[in-house]
Amino acid sequence: MEPAFVATHRRPKQPSRARISVLTAAAATAVAISAQAGAASAAPKPTKESVKAQVDKLNEQAEVATEKYDGAKEKQHELQKQVNDLQDQVARQQAEVSTMQGTLGQLASSQYRSGGIDPTVQLMLSSDPSQFLDKASSLDQVSAQQADTLRQLQEKQRKLDQDKAEAQQKLAELDSTAKELKDAKSEVQQKLSKAQSLLNTLTAQERAALQAAETAAAQRASRAAQRTNLSTGGGSASTVGASSYAAAAIRAAETRLGSPYVYGSTGPSTFDCSGLMLWAYNQAGVSLPRTSQAQAGAGTYVGTSIADAKPGDLIIYYPGSMSHVGMYVGNGQIIHAPHTGAVVRYESATVMPIAKIVRI
Repeated sequence: MEPAFVATHRRPKQPSRARISVLTAAAATAVAISAQAGAASAAPKPTKESVKAQVDKLNEQAEVATEKYDGAKEKQHELQKQVNDLQDQVARQQAEVSTMQGTLGQLASSQYRSGGIDPTVQLMLSSDPSQFLDKASSLDQVSAQQADTLRQLQEKQRKLDQDKAEAQQKLAELDSTAKELKDAKSEVQQKLSKAQSLLNTLTAQERAALQAAETAAAQRASRAAQRTNLSTGGGSASTVGASSYAAAAIRAAETRLGSPYVYGSTGPSTFDCSGLMLWAYNQAGVSLPRTSQAQAGAGTYVGTSIADAKPGDLIIYYPGSMSHVGMYVGNGQIIHAPHTGAVVRYESATVMPIAKIVRI
């Protein structure tokens, strides 16, 4: 009989001290390499200067979208007015056509009671009154008065159909504009939300420093305007060298210093950039277009140099988009509504790239 194998229970051989040291060192090295790789792959925290540059760019993009929004809103307002006018006109014309048809109906009823309907009247009441004019020459019964009545009805019906078609076209255009308006509003909100998210990556202290720098710049600009004021013996410094209506527009804009920026707003208590220009010049009795792009073509081109600017001139910024506008007040300063989160204030006229200067 074969001998049975008996399982043996032996204690595992312990690793040597040298092996433990090697393994520990290897593990430590692996952890160090992993930590270095993680540190290398982690993006460095952006500085407040880089965040400010990105936020400024987003604010510029938001201004572009705001001007789209303003343009679409203005177009929507004008189209709605046209639609309302057309619908009123169609209603009046429909009433006139119905009245004429009623008159012809009474004539037909009278003729029927007297022994039959005149063929002329039958044609007048047909679904296609133009048949009458085609056949009138062959009908002895046609009177000049009847022919004239039908011609009037035919012309009113033609105009009615034309205006109905135009109203339908305007309504379709209005729907398209409403979509443009919605898209532009969404784009503005996205840019502003992204800008706020960037600002939120900064510490409270860094955000306060950026705000302090912005406030200090506005105060320097305000003092520059005041220095011009003093040198001219009082009154708004901005009026020096300005036409009477330009001076009035500047004085109006200055009464709104500190008013919040709100995109799409034209005052009297909140403004976007072109809205402030529109409101201020309106107080002076001058009508301006709604958007900065349209305002860029509203006056006489002066150039791009501040040396050529006079108080009251509109300075259009950002050559690629012409998406921002401010009003020159003299001494190298403008008054404008800068961006969301800011208020109407003075600022250096060269704080943004100039596209053109326009004299109203």
